[in-house]
Amino acid sequence: MNHEQIAAKLEEKNIRPSVQRMAIYNFLAENPVHPTVDTIYTALSPQMPTLSRTTVYNTLRQFSECGLVQTITIEDGELRYDADTSNHLHFKCIKCGKIYDIFKPVELPPQFLQDGFKAEKIQTNIWGICKDCS
Repeated sequence: MNHEQIAAKLEEKNIRPSVQRMAIYNFLAENPVHPTVDTIYTALSPQMPTLSRTTVYNTLRQFSECGLVQTITIEDGELRYDADTSNHLHFKCIKCGKIYDIFKPVELPPQFLQDGFKAEKIQTNIWGICKDCS
């Protein structure tokens, strides 16, 4: 994504497109590795000496609250972020630790939910061994 596209995406959600916010969103969009706050901070801080972990955390919280990114908890205490907010599955390799997006239709059988309930979003995590580690 270019600078103007990122700024427009943030403004669409009523978020002021500061240099730090744009860098954080760009990192997520360009690196679909489901990073943690620390991963993003470590990647961006050499170019942005004024960036703090707190800023990264608060920015990601703001992005999540407005639906710009989704949060993923695939392991206890390990909060990760994904710029792809479409319904999709996440697969974590138990050997190498990589997390992959799986874009297969995700639908619940009607009898899965109680009467009167309607699923708006489904988030499913799968653990196994990826093709590279097989």
